[in-house]
Amino acid sequence: MRQQTHAVPAVRIDLSNAEQVKKTRTILADYGLNTICDSGSCPNIHECYGSLTATFMVMGDVCTRGCRFCGVKKGLPRKLNDSEPEMVAGAVRELNLAHVVITSVTRDDLDDCGVSHFVETIKKVRELNPGTVIEVLIPDFGGDEGLIETLMQARPDVIGHNLETTAKLHHLIRPEASYSRSLKVLAQVKKSNPEICVKSGIMLGLGENENDVIEVMMDLKEVKCDIITLGQYLRPTGKQVEVKRYVAQEEYESYRITAERMGIPLIAAGTYVRSSYKANEYYKQFIKKRKC
Repeated sequence: MRQQTHAVPAVRIDLSNAEQVKKTRTILADYGLNTICDSGSCPNIHECYGSLTATFMVMGDVCTRGCRFCGVKKGLPRKLNDSEPEMVAGAVRELNLAHVVITSVTRDDLDDCGVSHFVETIKKVRELNPGTVIEVLIPDFGGDEGLIETLMQARPDVIGHNLETTAKLHHLIRPEASYSRSLKVLAQVKKSNPEICVKSGIMLGLGENENDVIEVMMDLKEVKCDIITLGQYLRPTGKQVEVKRYVAQEEYESYRITAERMGIPLIAAGTYVRSSYKANEYYKQFIKKRKC
C-alpha cells in the first residue's frame, strides 16, 4: 500500500444541537469538572457535547509529563479535589449517561500516581449510576503492578491505555513514557481479568509507515487487546510536534481489514477516530461480537 498525503477534511459543526452543547457545558461548569474534550482540543467536541456526553478528566487539568503531541497543560498540578469523584457521579447522572469514559492527567507527583482517586471515582459513579458502563482511560501508573491491580479491583467495565504512537517514534513523541511499559500495562490488565474489555490506540501522521502501524497491531494482538483505535494526529497548538502527513481514508480501511484478518476483535479507524469517541457504540459492537 503506497502512503499518500491528503488534506484533512474540515470539521462539520451541526448548529442544530447548539442547545444540547450549551446544556452539557453548563452541567460541567456547575460541577466544576474538566474534560479531555476541552483540554485536549478534540475535533469531535461539538458532536459529543451535542449528544450530551463528555470524557471526564479527573485529578486536575495540569499533567506532570510533557508528551509532545498533547495540548493538556504541563507543570506542577494542584492538590487533589477530594469531592471530585462525587461530582463526576452527579454529572453522569444529570447527563443520563449509559456509558461514561473517565480519564486523567498523569500524576507522577503522587505516591500512588492517583490510583486511589480513580478507584473512588469509579465507586461513586457506580453507586449513583448502577446501570452505567464505566470505561477508564488510564495513564501507565509508572508501570507499578500493585497500583494497576488496585485499579482492577474497582472492576471498571473497560480499561483503555493508549500507546499513542509506534515503537519507532515513542522516544520522540512520549519521551517520559515507554512503549514496552505500556504494553505490559495492557497485558497485566487482560491477565488479571480475561473478561474485561481492553482498549488501546495510536495516532497516525506523526512520521510512521505502514509496517510500523502493522507492528503496533501485532503487539496489541499479542497482549490480547480487544479494541484498537487509529486516528489522525491533529496539532493542538503551535507548541506541539508538527503533522507529518494527513492519512487517506483508504489507508485506514486497509488497516481495518488487516486487523480483522489478524483476529483483532474490533478496530475503529478514521481521521476523527479517538479513543473515547463513540465509546458506547464500539463497546456494544465488541460485546455483540464476543457473544457470537
